[in-house]
Amino acid sequence: MKHQIRKLIAASLTLALALSVTACGTATKTDSSASADKPKAENTVIRVGANITPHSEILEQAKPILAEKGIDLEIVKLEDSITPNTGVIEGSLDANYFQHVPYLEQFNQENGSDLVSIGAIHYEPFGIYAGKTTDLAKLPDGAVVAVPNNVTNEARALLLLAQEGIITLNEDAGINATVEDITSNPKNISFKELAPEQLVNALPDVDVAVINGNYAIEGGLHVSQALAVEANDGLAAKTYGNIIATSPDKEKDEALKTLVEVLQSEEISKFIKDTYDGAVVPLN
Repeated sequence: MKHQIRKLIAASLTLALALSVTACGTATKTDSSASADKPKAENTVIRVGANITPHSEILEQAKPILAEKGIDLEIVKLEDSITPNTGVIEGSLDANYFQHVPYLEQFNQENGSDLVSIGAIHYEPFGIYAGKTTDLAKLPDGAVVAVPNNVTNEARALLLLAQEGIITLNEDAGINATVEDITSNPKNISFKELAPEQLVNALPDVDVAVINGNYAIEGGLHVSQALAVEANDGLAAKTYGNIIATSPDKEKDEALKTLVEVLQSEEISKFIKDTYDGAVVPLN
């Protein structure tokens, strides 16, 4: 895709030059100025797949900074958690920005892929949000709790429920916790496993839901509304930073390294802090 874009740009410039010579024989100052406004053919183009919120929004802030460094960033907005990775594998994307390392490792294991992380950018605290029950202390016996249906994020949800004393987990479970690791469930909670993007819509039908930060934001929720939130200094914060992922052959690509540097800069960090009210936390 990168080579096709470069060829199209080069062909457009050649055609423009030919038309200019045919029309007037020499380029005027106005023509020169107009040409200067066009993207330079030698600029590097990178295509990055990202979830809409907050990842695409953060990338939009990085776009003009990268342009000054000779890198044209194309943001491909994707709403699911599969195609950003398959796009990198197939080569239609150079990188993606939507996942954390445990999810990446799970994806690689399940799909026989070898995608790699080249830098962590931010952390999105998981929250427990009210459905039918608005106070965790009043969670009824037999409560229905909605959790993400993929392995790594369900483990994260269980850790948060354990943090709040709602369940107890085997102390060795860590980030690989499953419902089989629950050693105490005094409320006799039943778990409703749903795709992460469906959790907000499920709130009216469950007692509470444990929701990924980005999907909570997309659903109009605020971290201040959460009944409980992951501790910023806990295991989750150290483990679930959202990363830039790419294929092994592009791991040392200079344009992608620059992308990571820009996303980890003070300017982008300030944007994240000023925009997301604690629902997204920069890691640098």
